[in-house]
Amino acid sequence: MTQPAEQTAGEKPLVYLERHNNYPDSLLRDILKNVRTFAMVGASTHWRRPSYYAMKYLVKKGYRVIPVNPSRAGDEILGEKVYGSIADIPFPIDMVDIFRTSEEAYEITKEVIANKDAKGIKVLWMQLTVRNDAAAELAEEAGLTVIMNRCPK
Repeated sequence: MTQPAEQTAGEKPLVYLERHNNYPDSLLRDILKNVRTFAMVGASTHWRRPSYYAMKYLVKKGYRVIPVNPSRAGDEILGEKVYGSIADIPFPIDMVDIFRTSEEAYEITKEVIANKDAKGIKVLWMQLTVRNDAAAELAEEAGLTVIMNRCPK
């Protein structure tokens, strides 16, 4: 059983969220059926990176995937402009997919929450191996649906 990432300053005490160990297939299907536009935080321009493969797969499945990577802002990945932050995206997004480390997920989650109403974000998804229970709890308190340690493809 994977333990949550270490607590950082300002976070609540960690509580291992058992409900995030297994998700009903129906929940995952429902999310993927109802979202059309993802922001992928940590998308890479390098075709050998897992985030590039995941983005390519999701685009082929009909999703619009908006890459977010501050070091690549202004570049293009698979025909989509790369934005430096979620706040920089000038249109609504349904879901944010975190393709960064578990330790980085908490700060990214705070950015997602700060932009959720303006962007219409409903789901926070953390990629395979990305799990941060404190971030999940914070996101759920803000009204977001949270999936951790899963790949949407």
